[in-house]
Formats: sequence, C-alpha cells, structure tokens
Amino acid sequence: MKWYSLGVSSLLCIGLLTACGSTSSEQTELWSEQACTGHMTLQYATEFSVDYYDPYALITIADNQQYLLVPEGETVPVGLDTNITVLQQPFQNLYVAASSAMDLFDGIGALEQVRMTSTTEKNWSLPHIQAALEQGTMLYVGKYSAPDYETILSQGCNLAIESTMIYHSPEIQEKLETLGIPVLVERSSYESHPLGRMEWMKLYGLLLNRETEADAYFTAQSEKLDSILTEKNTGKTVAFFYITTNGSVNIRKPGDYTSKMIELAGGNYLFSAEDLNVEENALSTMNIQMETFYAAAKDADYLIYNSTIDGDIPNMEQFLQKSPLLADLKAVKEQHVWCTKQNLFQQTTGAADMIADFHEIVTGAADEKDQLTYLHRIS
Repeated sequence: MKWYSLGVSSLLCIGLLTACGSTSSEQTELWSEQACTGHMTLQYATEFSVDYYDPYALITIADNQQYLLVPEGETVPVGLDTNITVLQQPFQNLYVAASSAMDLFDGIGALEQVRMTSTTEKNWSLPHIQAALEQGTMLYVGKYSAPDYETILSQGCNLAIESTMIYHSPEIQEKLETLGIPVLVERSSYESHPLGRMEWMKLYGLLLNRETEADAYFTAQSEKLDSILTEKNTGKTVAFFYITTNGSVNIRKPGDYTSKMIELAGGNYLFSAEDLNVEENALSTMNIQMETFYAAAKDADYLIYNSTIDGDIPNMEQFLQKSPLLADLKAVKEQHVWCTKQNLFQQTTGAADMIADFHEIVTGAADEKDQLTYLHRIS
C-alpha cells in the first residue's frame, strides 16, 4: 500500500510537470530541430546576413563568423555548433571600438546603450559623440589594441563591437572573450556600395531591438537618392586624393566606396583598374607618384582633396604649397577644387548626403556655392 501511494504521488507529479510543460526535456530547444523562418531584407549590404529561427536570429558575417542572437528570457539551444558565438539580449554598456559603427548607433537612437569607445574625444568629429564623452555618459577606455579591461568589466559590458583591426591584436579579442564579453567583428568598411555601409544599422537595430528605427532611418536616407540614381552620367571626371608628407599622392582604389559614390552621383572617378597596378589587399587606398597623378589629373574636371589625414585646406595658397604641379591643373584654373570636412568618414549615416554633394558638383549646381554638407570650396 505504501508503495502504491508513492507511485500515485510520483505519477501525479509527473503529470503536473508535463501539463505545465516544465520537464527539462520539453523546456530545452534543440538547435538541430530549428527551422529557418525567414531572412533579413538587405538592399546593398553583402558583408553580413541574418537568418531567422523564431525566436532566434543567426547572424553571419563575411561567411565565416556566426552569432546566434538569443532574445531576453530565452535559453540557448542545446547542440549549438561550437563555432557560433552566443549573443544574449538585452545589451547595455556596449564597448564600440569600431569607430565607423558609432554613427550608426547614433542614427538609430541607441547612443545611451554605448558606454565605451576606443577613440579619444579630440579624435571624434561627431558632435553627439564628443558631447557624450565630455559629459561622461560615454567613456574612453584606451586604444583598441590596449583597452582598460578593468573599466570595461566594471561598467557591466556584455558586448564588444570591433573592427577588423582587432585581427592585428588577436590576444585582445581572446582576453575579452575569456572575461565573458562576446566580440562581434564588424565589416561595414568592406562594403563596396556606400549605402551598404549604412545598411549595417539594420544589424545594430536587430541587436538592440530597434529594428523599426533602423528601417525607417535607412529608408529615409536611401530615398534621398531616388532621383539622383536615375539620372544620366555627366561625363565629368573627378579626382579624390591627398598628398602625403613624402610628396606621393594617396588615391582611392577603383571600386572603393568613395569612387563608387562619385559614380552614383553621375561623375567618373579619375582612375580605372586598367590605369593602375592595383595590389590585391584589403586597403581601399594606394599611393602613386606625383608625376603619375599629374598626367592623369591635368584635364580632370574636378579635384576633391581628402582632409582626413593632414587636416583642412582653407585656401588655394595652402593647396598649391602641396606641389607646384597643381597650379597647372585644369580644375585649379577653373576653380573647381573642393576639400572634405573632417566628419566625412566618421559619419557613416551621411552616405546619401555625400553622394548628393558630389552630384551638385558634377552637375554644376554647386558652381555658385562655397559650402556643401561635407565639402567646401578651396579658392
């Protein structure tokens, strides 16, 4: 009788657990049993993709990095491949070492979730980031290659966003992961299409539950180009460059996102792959001799000087000090020389406006202007 009573009791417990769905075997999700339910729609970005496995999202970056996004309150599926990094929501106090990604967080209204950066205040040109550092709502925690681990841990960081520069210091990534901080290595700078770089905000929107904001922002920016992208090419040639301290000329490689912006705006980037012996590497720029540049740029319609490295060029006198050969260029004689402003490369969300600036230049709409959104005339 005692045995029977215990048996009934046990059976009742088992029945109640089963009815509530609370046995460990039924609580646990098996990754092998998950089915893909859809994909993130991307128009331009090619360096990442997202596959949905409701309620999870599988993020793939550059075909070899995978991350499983696990919503708050959900458990990690059993049997997950060991090469898939788990990202458990929610995320707060992010450490964003990839400077090109910071503006995307700002664009989707998520700066309050970014606590740390590896770029000093004086090296930021974005006012919202500068203000956050000045007010202490964002902290500088050292260069990406020498971060302050103690501060990162004390701030409760649960996700680090790194650029591919981290591959030069793999021990840093390993240390962060050892400390329990997953590292997502982003590759927005590898996107050949300028709107592809900006479209990475959809990934950050997914991570931070701001998908609606990301979609709305991206749509609004891309729609600015609807009329520009349907216009015919103007045939105007544009050189984008700066002169190094040793006198060589640094240019963007053909196919780089900057040269792509010029082409989307209706211009022709000065150099083609056939003109140059382009090295096969990850760099988006290359150096050529001044004589080689002069021969190609002598009859170019427009010159755009990249001020990011050596600073702004306020007037023609300082521009011509770079090299006496510049004075003989057609664009100089016709006063078609422009200079970038410092926020050009950090403001990733400004791709559409940058293309619009180029469009104004090559169509002649900027002939009577001295200032555009990201460019000013050198005169």
